Amino acid sequence: MSVFAWIETAAGEAVSSSWEALSAAAILAKSLDTDTAAIVFGANCDALARRASQLGATRVIACPDEALAEDRLDAYSALLSQLVEKHEPEAVVSAATNRGRELLASAAADSESGLISEVIDLRVEHGSIIGTRPAYAGKVLMEMTSNSATTFVTVRGRSFAAPTPRAAAKPEIERVKADGIPKDPPVKIDDFVAELGQVNLADAAIIVSGGRGMANNPQAAPAGLSGNDASIWKAKHGFANTLRPLAEVLGAAIGASRAAVDAGYIPYKHQVGQTGKTVNPDLYIACGISGAIQHQAGMRGSKIIVAINKDAEAPIFKLARYGIVGDLYEVVPALTQALEEKLR
Repeated sequence: MSVFAWIETAAGEAVSSSWEALSAAAILAKSLDTDTAAIVFGANCDALARRASQLGATRVIACPDEALAEDRLDAYSALLSQLVEKHEPEAVVSAATNRGRELLASAAADSESGLISEVIDLRVEHGSIIGTRPAYAGKVLMEMTSNSATTFVTVRGRSFAAPTPRAAAKPEIERVKADGIPKDPPVKIDDFVAELGQVNLADAAIIVSGGRGMANNPQAAPAGLSGNDASIWKAKHGFANTLRPLAEVLGAAIGASRAAVDAGYIPYKHQVGQTGKTVNPDLYIACGISGAIQHQAGMRGSKIIVAINKDAEAPIFKLARYGIVGDLYEVVPALTQALEEKLR
């Protein structure tokens, strides 16, 4: 009666948020007086097994089959469902990434088990697993439980501390075969292209975000551009030349409000909010963001929020610990310079 932790991988390396899921699984395992089993599929299983053992896994169930070298929902779900049927774990825990949510939802449906998603806290009461998750744009906390034999759980990024490495231990590895899984994938993956030189928004400890106010860039647009075209040009250059230097000094990711994304200032992948990414950084710096409730839903879990806005009545100030009323194009460069001197 173990607690499983699925270790998501990319190109043979573990996704960092998977170790947070392992930490959450260990919390449950301790409360349930059972062991923690890391589940690893695909390439580099032995190295990942050793790392999982160092980070708290009691044992590792690994399948290095070549058919699982690339992430495939049909194959991964079929194998995970088989493992659940065989071992009957108390819980299966994964990071609430796109792949983690998809895999656990599929396996939970296959095994007719309950799923608790996007939790930020876990505990056990009277033998039942209870997960806490935000609801109504983060204004309230909801507690959820499941009455199925196995409870599937996805944990929101940066809600659980990554485990501290312990003395190297020889991992107990159970190698399984990928028998009975689909071998002929309906979709062929040609390649994965990694985006280099940028901090992952979901995993970032610090995020610098821009909103509609980025269009107030005092820099003149090129001749021939006017109206909306000029505003887009100004905002794009503001993200690149004003927010990006601050992010680089802090080792931060770049975020944006939906208004900035919809206006074409920055690609959708940077959007934070109810219809974008939900983030939980240690520090969130909101520049030119008014703070609509949809945006707050995606970032209100940040430990420290700093707001920079010309409008003293902007809703973001009610959420921020620190607020600066002023022009972001004056404040941010000054802040960047001060931090460069301090951190030099």
